[in-house]
Amino acid sequence: MTRLPEDFLRRPIAHRALHDVVQGRAENSPAAIAAAINAGYGIEIDLQLSADGQAIVFHDYDLTRLTGEPGPIQRRTAEDLGRITLLGGTDTVPTLRQVLDQVAGQVPLLIEIKDQDGVMGANVGKLEAAAAAALQGYDGPVALMSFNPHSVLKMAILCPDIPRGLTTSSYTQEDWKLLPKGIRDRLRDIPDYDHTGSCFISHEANDLNRPRVTDLKRRGAAVLCWTIRSPEAEAEARKIAQNVTFEGYLADNPA
Repeated sequence: MTRLPEDFLRRPIAHRALHDVVQGRAENSPAAIAAAINAGYGIEIDLQLSADGQAIVFHDYDLTRLTGEPGPIQRRTAEDLGRITLLGGTDTVPTLRQVLDQVAGQVPLLIEIKDQDGVMGANVGKLEAAAAAALQGYDGPVALMSFNPHSVLKMAILCPDIPRGLTTSSYTQEDWKLLPKGIRDRLRDIPDYDHTGSCFISHEANDLNRPRVTDLKRRGAAVLCWTIRSPEAEAEARKIAQNVTFEGYLADNPA
């Protein structure tokens, strides 16, 4: 099993890069990525699929919140998205290939593949294939993760040498209204860690006391967490997690 490189445990990871719209840096934008690189942080980004099958660095399924444009991101081509400005800055929506060229191995890159099935099921593959194509030849420190275990399994086939893990959660009804109860109950216990060949989890920070997290850590899993928003919350999370994904403040960076 591929292990998570030590740099992913040493450098705090900037959530959706080091974004700050007051400073003109939107989530997952080239400006936020540049700021994270300059500060020496690791970077977490999200992937969605464009209409023409490219891996796009963008968090939401709909464009509205981050761009002011209406409609799902999957209905726009990568070329179209490259002309849409992200709110709070001057950058446009980047592709994964553009981000990889920008990062160029300077800091660790943690890539979350957003669920394309709708209910964490097996109807996946297009975004994973697009991500694998973009990652071909990239030799910087990179790791892949998803809430959907089927995506992680697909990446095990497509990119077996890239470390992979599960993004995990307490899966409360309040936070996961669209996910059926049976699926929430199953995923909450992180049953897919072993058969996906995962080497880490990135777990919801306020649920780190879960016994399953303790068990996985004891068995050698690297434990990251999301999303930390203050130094106090970071100190508490680090009692269990080996690293944090943070936003809204500047985490202390020992790297």
